[in-house]
Amino acid sequence: MPRSIAEINEKIKRGKAVVVNAEEIIGLVEKKGTEAAAREVDVVTTATFAPMCSSGAFLCVGHSKPRIKIQKAWLNDVPVCAGLAAVDLYIGATSLTKTDPANRIYPGEFRYGGGHVIEDLVAGKKVRLTAAGYKTDCYPLGSIDTDISLKNMNEAFIFSPRNACQNYNCAVNLSDKIIYTYMGILKPHLGNANYCSAGQLSPLLNDPYYRTIGLGSRIFLGGGIGYIVGEGTQHSPHQPRKKNGMPFVPAGTLAVKGDLKGMNAKWLVGSSFLGYGATLTVGIGVPIPVIDEEVIKFAAVKDADIWTQVIDYSHDYPEGSSRILGEVNYQELKSGNITLKGKSVPATSLSSYFKAQEICEVLKSWILEGDFFLTEPVEFLPGRKA
Repeated sequence: MPRSIAEINEKIKRGKAVVVNAEEIIGLVEKKGTEAAAREVDVVTTATFAPMCSSGAFLCVGHSKPRIKIQKAWLNDVPVCAGLAAVDLYIGATSLTKTDPANRIYPGEFRYGGGHVIEDLVAGKKVRLTAAGYKTDCYPLGSIDTDISLKNMNEAFIFSPRNACQNYNCAVNLSDKIIYTYMGILKPHLGNANYCSAGQLSPLLNDPYYRTIGLGSRIFLGGGIGYIVGEGTQHSPHQPRKKNGMPFVPAGTLAVKGDLKGMNAKWLVGSSFLGYGATLTVGIGVPIPVIDEEVIKFAAVKDADIWTQVIDYSHDYPEGSSRILGEVNYQELKSGNITLKGKSVPATSLSSYFKAQEICEVLKSWILEGDFFLTEPVEFLPGRKA
């Protein structure tokens, strides 16, 4: 039954495509088997909604009168990267206001950072641009202090170097004090366990070898349409895997891009982690074209069959130790408790499964209504070794 993406797009165009989400495909495969499900279904939607620190946006703020060649700049007192060109800037999600005490007052609150600026822009709010540069004959202005908004920018787009990580650690704390991490607050003596994945809905766990996800894939990004522009930083596709192909350690990642003007602040949320920093919580949805039966086999993976490692973030993670405390699957994690060292430990997700379900449904509706077509990746991300 192999089919091409072009054939799937033709069915979308004619309103004949069958689209299910990654949760629904599990039940369909259990009822009908992979072969029948592969014949019936054209697209499986996957999604995640989670904090993604390696996020940011390029902003072309437009020329002032007279013109300025920006060398240093701040948006709502958050420093941004200048020096790209006269009025091109890049704001990273974790950048902090210049007056933020960070962890000098411990634990720091990190109430406002780059992720919050991005959310404010997408929400239609004005932000304060403060900038300075050296004067030239063609750029005579030396400084500027003004309000700007997204609608007045020439271009503005998300360009994130690492999103949608393929699996991640489960974090615990073996020490005798509370610690504050990018995995949230961890209580002493195994007081809690934090994890961050949508599990069976997560895009790269539904296509573990990146057979249909690659450079040029059109995706749901921040409530609008975006694209995968390559492998993300720290992309490590050849990590150890279970027999079902699922990596049980952090593996693949995605670099993504999308027009900020078409996004929604519901799906790009500035977030603060006590004692750690600021970030951006991002909604991503990836459609998986059912080009053959193997695609369905992987897309029907269940939480019970996806495992991750438990890591001590009080010592082993910061010191780069290879020690692993154990393995747990996402069914156990989502039950709210795991057992570790003979102790029942409360488990909490930093990723919203509910929001991931919602993204899957939004993406499904776009496809069914003929507003979203699939793209043929120019090249696949490296997966299986030859």
